[in-house]
Amino acid sequence: MNLFKRIARASALSAVVAFSAAGTAAAQDVVKIGYTGPLSGGAALYGKNCLSGMQMAEEEINAAGGFEVNGKKYKLEVVALDDKYSPSEAGTNARRLVQEHKTPVVFTPHSGGVFALQAFNERDNFLVAAYTSVPTVTERGNKLTVRIPPSFMGYMEPFTKVSMERFGKRVAIANATHDYAKAWTKAFVPVWTAAGGEVVADNPMDYNKDTDYYSGVSKVLAAKPDVLFIGGASEPTGLVVKQARELGFKGGFIVMDQAKLDEMAAVAGGLQVLEGAVGTLPLVYDENERAKDFVKRFRDIYGRDPSSEMSLNYFAAHLFMEAMKHAGTASDAHAIRANLAKALETLPEPRNPHGYSEIDENGGLGADTPVAQVLNGQIKAVRTSEIMGR
Repeated sequence: MNLFKRIARASALSAVVAFSAAGTAAAQDVVKIGYTGPLSGGAALYGKNCLSGMQMAEEEINAAGGFEVNGKKYKLEVVALDDKYSPSEAGTNARRLVQEHKTPVVFTPHSGGVFALQAFNERDNFLVAAYTSVPTVTERGNKLTVRIPPSFMGYMEPFTKVSMERFGKRVAIANATHDYAKAWTKAFVPVWTAAGGEVVADNPMDYNKDTDYYSGVSKVLAAKPDVLFIGGASEPTGLVVKQARELGFKGGFIVMDQAKLDEMAAVAGGLQVLEGAVGTLPLVYDENERAKDFVKRFRDIYGRDPSSEMSLNYFAAHLFMEAMKHAGTASDAHAIRANLAKALETLPEPRNPHGYSEIDENGGLGADTPVAQVLNGQIKAVRTSEIMGR
């Protein structure tokens, strides 16, 4: 081999080594956060909404040049896996996210998935970002779990009062069969009966697989309820409402906070079909200035309306990055968790659409979430304090 060929070969090898080193350095400058949720099946819209909020935060952070931790710049990468709303698949996905992608935080938008991850997250040193309002996810003593939405317990009394006063005291349970719906039902029934109500039928249905709910709805309507207690993902919940109306039901609906009234209306055939429903306030109807700012920015970027799944997961992704800055680490889950309260204080207002200001000792985030009613074909917001006369 002549001199020129040896030089050329050496130069080529040097270039390969330099390129590989640069690639390794670049990879080290990326913080990955994980997501396991339903991206297919009946809850796919719900899962994609949650993911899109995280991705909006990712795009914002990276467009601004990333974020700095302990003097080093990082970009953010969201790694998403489909678990089809299955707790066991969520657990498998989380192991893969942590082992292969080194994610210090894994988001999951269903309580079954949260409980599955809590079986090993402390051992494997990663944070569970729980997008579920089930209070027990942060009451179990897991030191690396953060609950993003407010606890659903704040909805029980106002939902009960509104529905009883307008329609009556006979309720039929026709919600979903997943763990989240079971937790809601277990908490709701004692509140309803303590207020003088009666549960006249109980027939949960698989909202994630079925699209024909006529048989299940007919079964509960035979008990002549005044109110149906329903809920799962928005699309199947909207179908339950539609089919209940087609079967002649004239009463009200108590809607678990997973389903959103505006998304349900698109499936059910309009807000007039949801007359008398009570649920959580859709984000686009929130008059809070932070919420209005987020809605405008989201519409400008994506050309459609956002939901609270999007805004809350957007907020949470930004919050964890802010906590990493305070912790001085992008990998130590315990240090990141310990700095979330500081992160809430310094997180810029546009990144906090719901005005969250505190996190409790168990990892539960909280905000004053208004209640929504459908009155005369319109979604109306009302504060819990107003409903309860406080």
